[in-house]
Amino acid sequence: MGTALVYHEDMTAPRLLWDDPECQIECPERLTAALDLLRQCGLEQRCTRLSTREASEAELGLVHSLEYVALVRGTQALGEAELQALSGQYDAVYFHPSTYHCARLAAGAALQLVDAVLAGTVRNGLALVRPPGHHSQRAAASGFCVFNNVAIAAQHAKQKHGLHRILIVDWDIHHGQGIQYIFEDDPSVLYFSWHRYEHGRFWPFLRESDADVVGRGQGRGFTVNLPWNQVGMGNAEYLAAFLHVLLPLAFEFGPELVLVAAGFDSAIGDPEGQMQATPECFAHLTHLLQVLAGGRVCAVLEGGYHLESLAQSVCMTVQALLGDPAPPLLRPMVPCQSALVSIQRVRAAQAPHWTSLQENDERPPPQLPGGPVCEAAVAVPSCPLGQLCLCPIPPVRTAAALTTPVASLILPPGVLLQEGSASMEKTEAWARLHRSLAQDEALMALGKLLNLLDGILDGQVGSGVVAIPAPAATATLDVVIQQSLSLRTERVLCVVLGQLDRPLDLADDGRTLWLHIRGQEASALSMFQVSMPLPGTTGGFLSCILGLVLPLAYGFQPDMALMVLGPAHGLEVPQAALLATLLRGPAGGRVLALVEEGSAVQLAGVLASVLQGQAPPSLGPFVSASAEDSQALKYLRRQLGARWGMLQVEAEADWGCLPP
Repeated sequence: MGTALVYHEDMTAPRLLWDDPECQIECPERLTAALDLLRQCGLEQRCTRLSTREASEAELGLVHSLEYVALVRGTQALGEAELQALSGQYDAVYFHPSTYHCARLAAGAALQLVDAVLAGTVRNGLALVRPPGHHSQRAAASGFCVFNNVAIAAQHAKQKHGLHRILIVDWDIHHGQGIQYIFEDDPSVLYFSWHRYEHGRFWPFLRESDADVVGRGQGRGFTVNLPWNQVGMGNAEYLAAFLHVLLPLAFEFGPELVLVAAGFDSAIGDPEGQMQATPECFAHLTHLLQVLAGGRVCAVLEGGYHLESLAQSVCMTVQALLGDPAPPLLRPMVPCQSALVSIQRVRAAQAPHWTSLQENDERPPPQLPGGPVCEAAVAVPSCPLGQLCLCPIPPVRTAAALTTPVASLILPPGVLLQEGSASMEKTEAWARLHRSLAQDEALMALGKLLNLLDGILDGQVGSGVVAIPAPAATATLDVVIQQSLSLRTERVLCVVLGQLDRPLDLADDGRTLWLHIRGQEASALSMFQVSMPLPGTTGGFLSCILGLVLPLAYGFQPDMALMVLGPAHGLEVPQAALLATLLRGPAGGRVLALVEEGSAVQLAGVLASVLQGQAPPSLGPFVSASAEDSQALKYLRRQLGARWGMLQVEAEADWGCLPP
């Protein structure tokens, strides 16, 4: 299964026929710029092109009134003056004689994509459409939007395919009030929107865009609004919103399909959003969403008005959908105080409805009497973009070095079974450092490992899975860290599970972040040595990964991640697969999984699969974290938050101060 791209040239036809500075930014070049760059980067050629059709009027009627559909149909026969007069009856809308045809194509493209994904023809995809849709309501156009493409697709998925849980992620910089109104009392659709709000002073100027608006009736808790109250939000703020708000709720919700209202006016350079998130950030956001719903993610274009920023962000999204590693995020990863206020408020508003947000016993949200908080001006460059830098794809995406013959039989297609070894001279030189590596079995495994590691460090291999003898696990890990740091690697993240000790001669110099999930108690010996007990429930495990491991990883910005499953590691197959998948993001796809031989047969195949870019299996039913696990996470956040800003979920918290 591949990635679908849905597009039709007719959707470039609508254009503004009169002078209107507010509407002139919604132009045909938005589509052509994105498609041209997809072709230049070779991404369109890697996608499965789906045919596009018009949505039927019955399908439009899943969301819109028959009278409104008839009104839009009638615009085909109107002259310019009549079109301008009708457009003036709506907020920030223009009609064109081709609007009806193209708006039906846009909705139909979303339907075609959903059908293909749910039929298993493709794994995921992007519908490159205009006009956009997320502002349009049952009987009204709004904000350049005519028919609500994503909402129609969600209703279609429920009615035609029998889905019961659909997640809509709206990362456009404007609040998608149309989607919110349509589903505000519907518990089968979880709608998440972040948006520039500025305490109600930014379009669409709605009180119901604020964090305390959570839905109505049975739908309470299924509308999640994250308002940004200042401009300049960037990569750190967007990732913090996903890790600390969206993903905890999404895992608890358990969606069968993820729809993305993919507006790129939230990217750097856009005149509407005035935000600072780089195009690379959208690759990371897309990667994070692919761990949900078995990877069934359908993105539908919404806004985006800086043509270069839009095109680059679209390319990053498509590259992530294709399973390619996300490029590194090079800017400092520390969310600003205004963002933390917003995150804290939305967590507090949603906590009564979601147990995943009740586990950390955070302080009440700050009161906001008298207006803005943290309203410092943020300078937004007028042309901040550089050249698009797609993450290079190595000749071998994933390789495996296995000592158990049976394990090699369960490797997925495309995974290279590593047969070669490093030179005997090199292998023995490293083995002399540790007595446990002198045994024949350990020496053979070390030779294969060093050969695979060299391939990763040279850029010839993307990621790997290695079986290691349990008695030599700590010694082998020591060799891997030392070899990595000596060859073009500045920072190594070590996520260790099981009965393994930290190598004695490993320097605590900031080049290695040691995170041990199996320790006896939560502790932080330094900012780079952290230990936490392995949680015993799905909710506790997710809180640990989303609330501790990934914030530390994104803050550390490693060149490579080591995932070490030692003796008695305690992970079930879905947990190991999810951890490996998520580590691909902060590590730029360079993940080396070291698995003790006793678990290799069970884990090698699924780890190789997710490191290739496949979606991990479901964790199963959500079970809340225990009080002990919640307290352990809260303690570590307090201890480490002053150094690692991505851990923070509160504004101006009394963070602990461990020595650096």
